[in-house]
Amino acid sequence: MAKKNQTLGEFIIENQASFKYTSGELSRLINSIRLAAKVVNHEVNKAGLVDIIGAAGETNIQGEDQQKLDVYANDKFIQTLTNRNIVCGIASEEEDDFIIVNSQDENHQNKYVVLIDPLDGSSNIDVNVSVGTIFSVYRRVTPVGTPVKLEDFLQKGSEQVAAGYVVYGTSTMLVYTTGDGVNGFTLNPAIGTFYLSHPNIQFPEDGKIYSVNEGNYIHFPIGVKKYIKYCQEEEGDRPYTSRYIGSLVSDFHRNMIKGGIYMYPKSSKNSNGKLRLLYECNPMAFLAEQAKGKASDGFNRIMEVQPTELHQRIPFFCGSKNMVEKAEEFMREYSE
Repeated sequence: MAKKNQTLGEFIIENQASFKYTSGELSRLINSIRLAAKVVNHEVNKAGLVDIIGAAGETNIQGEDQQKLDVYANDKFIQTLTNRNIVCGIASEEEDDFIIVNSQDENHQNKYVVLIDPLDGSSNIDVNVSVGTIFSVYRRVTPVGTPVKLEDFLQKGSEQVAAGYVVYGTSTMLVYTTGDGVNGFTLNPAIGTFYLSHPNIQFPEDGKIYSVNEGNYIHFPIGVKKYIKYCQEEEGDRPYTSRYIGSLVSDFHRNMIKGGIYMYPKSSKNSNGKLRLLYECNPMAFLAEQAKGKASDGFNRIMEVQPTELHQRIPFFCGSKNMVEKAEEFMREYSE
C-alpha cells in the first residue's frame, strides 16, 4: 500500500512485485530517470543566472529551433541511461534516429527501450513558465543480446510497460505508471529526494477546464470549433474555463488534478496534428487511462494506433473521460 511521504526509492522497492516484469531492470531504469531529472531540474532552476536560456542555433528533426536547455536535457538523459547500462536503445524527439546502446558486456541482456521528449514546452523557458520531461518505456521485441532495430520502437502504446513525466514548476514532480495506477512524487530540493505526495492520482470524470491553442481556431476542423463553442455556452455547469500553458506536461498535470480536457487537433496548418505519437501522445495516453481518463485522436483510442515512423505526428484529445467522449461526439457528427 502506497504511503504518503514515502521516498521514490522505497516506493519502487515496495511495489516491485506489481511491475509487469520483476527482474529489477525496470526499477533501475526509473531510478536513472530520477537521477537525470534532478540534474536537469538543477539547470532549469538556475536558467536565468547562467548562459543556458535562449536558442542553441540548431534545429531538430522536425525543423524546430532547439533551445539550449533542450540540448542540455537531451544530453543528460541519454548520458545517464547509457552510462548505467540499463537500456538497449533510446529514441529522443531531439535526435534524427534511434540510438543503439550496447553494454560493455558483449552478451548484454538489456531488455528495455526508452523514448523521450527531454524538455517539453521549451519555448516557455525564457519566460520562466513550467516545462517538463516525458518518457515512455517498452520491452524490446527483437532478440535480447542483438542490436535494437526500428521495430523495437514502433510499438503500439498498449505495449508500454512504463510511462511518466517530470514537471519542473513551482515544485518539481515525477509522475509515472507501470500499469498499476498513477503516482506523483515531489522533489525536496534541500536533500534531493523525491517523496510520494500524490498517491493514486485519478482524473475526475468531468471537468470545467478546456486547454487548446485558440489562436489556431480558424484552422481547426469544424468538429473542434463546435466543441469549443459548446464549452463556451452558458448552460448547466458551463461555460468552462479556458486554460492553456503551451507545455503539454503542465496542461496535462493541471487537468488530471482538477479535471479537464487537452486538445491539439489536426488543422489546415498541420494536417496530421503537431504532437508526436511516440514521445508525447502514447506516454500521456497510458498515464491518462491508468488515471481513469481517456486519450483519443478524436475518433479512436491513441494506444491502438500502429506507429509507422519515429517522429510520427497525430491529433490528440486527452483528459477527463466524459469531456473527451463529448469532444469525440462532435468530431463524429461534423467529420469532414
